[in-house]
Amino acid sequence: MSNDVKVSVRNLTKCFGDLKVLDNISFDIKKGEFICVVGPTGCGKTTFLNLLTRLIPQTSGEILIDGEPADPKKHNISFVFQEPSAFSWLTTQENIEYGLRIKKMPEEYIKQQSDKVISLLGLDRFRDAYPHEMSVSMEQRVVIGRAFAMNPDLLLMDEPYGQMDIKMRFFLEDEVIKLWKATGATVLFITHNLEEAVYLAERVLVLSAKPATIKAQVPINIERPRKVSDPAFIEVRKQITDMIKWW
Repeated sequence: MSNDVKVSVRNLTKCFGDLKVLDNISFDIKKGEFICVVGPTGCGKTTFLNLLTRLIPQTSGEILIDGEPADPKKHNISFVFQEPSAFSWLTTQENIEYGLRIKKMPEEYIKQQSDKVISLLGLDRFRDAYPHEMSVSMEQRVVIGRAFAMNPDLLLMDEPYGQMDIKMRFFLEDEVIKLWKATGATVLFITHNLEEAVYLAERVLVLSAKPATIKAQVPINIERPRKVSDPAFIEVRKQITDMIKWW
């Protein structure tokens, strides 16, 4: 495996009884790459993430991180869910530090990471605030910060902005891009919003309907910051839309 490959998925297949959900999926993710996964509703995108985290076992195939079988006990895999999941009894700073403390990281490193993330997300004034004192969007910023603070081998995000309005969605997308650039994280982002995928990703994986296969890998060669009104942006979005519509 190439030295610049962080995650390698080979012939990944998942069946639930007689129902085949994922069929022989193979792809690589480079270190520090931001990939979005799109596909028809119900095609198995969340199942796909659950396999990568090893929450459920694959039927066949393999998932490698740095050339070794993915293992949550060994590899640092962070997950941001669709619903905000900040711990209600912890402050912003305590939430962001939580995973680092579970991993028993040195105190100096914990402070360094939490300070960095809090500063990047503009949360300094809310260090001591609890989730019930925040808006849903701010709570989700805390959850995203907690995931990035872990400096994960792989960061998985499952439609984390599904409940947001358009303005807040764009704001949080920009926050994630800022964190991704600052930390060099490797990100796999699931979304049903094709505009979001083109806005965020360096490459978009397009899944087919069940049993899902990878029908295309679309590189997004558009300079940042991206504008949804840019003709190049509109063309790529249309290309991906047509892929999903006709496959």
